[in-house]
Amino acid sequence: MVLNKQILKDNKGNDIGVFLPMDEYERIMEVLEDIEDIKLYDKAKEEDDGIRISLEDYLHDRNLKDE
Repeated sequence: MVLNKQILKDNKGNDIGVFLPMDEYERIMEVLEDIEDIKLYDKAKEEDDGIRISLEDYLHDRNLKDE
C-alpha cells in the first residue's frame, strides 16, 4: 500500500504527526477493521466447544433471564 503522507514537524524539526488524504485514511481504517474481525474469528474458533443450541432454546433462556 503506497501512502501519500505528509510528515508534520514542530519548530525544532521533530516529527509530531502525519497528514493523509481522507481516502487513504479510510482505506487504512478498513484494513484495521478487517484485521480485528480476523482476530475475533480466530479467537472464537479457539474457544468453540462444539456445543450448539437452537434459536428457540436461546430465546427461551434469554427471556427467563430478563424476567
